[in-house]
Amino acid sequence: MNFRLKTSKYTADKLKQLQSATGLQPNILARIAVSLALKKPEPPTGHVQDTNGLDFNRSTLTGEEDYIYKALIIQHCNRDISDEEYFPTLFNSYLERGIRMLVNEYQHAGNFEKLIINLSHQ
Repeated sequence: MNFRLKTSKYTADKLKQLQSATGLQPNILARIAVSLALKKPEPPTGHVQDTNGLDFNRSTLTGEEDYIYKALIIQHCNRDISDEEYFPTLFNSYLERGIRMLVNEYQHAGNFEKLIINLSHQ
């Protein structure tokens, strides 16, 4: 069982930029990104090939809510998922898709306060 996840360089860069702009830690931003990715009706496709970014421990990313994230991803994919497939493979796919969505949301909002307001109304 793998308890480590390596992001892409793109995601690492965007997490660092968003951290600087918002003051939120990368693991919190990653959770928000995964939540945004779950809003799209179709599951993300493809395995993340680029793993030259940040290295996260599973418990840092999902914390005490790990089982909730796994259940949400299982429900979203509408199929049984092994623990090995869930983390890091699928979780990373959702993170990669979600970080792009979060960056777009931040750019649209223009600042942290507006971002939080916009996210709370979705």
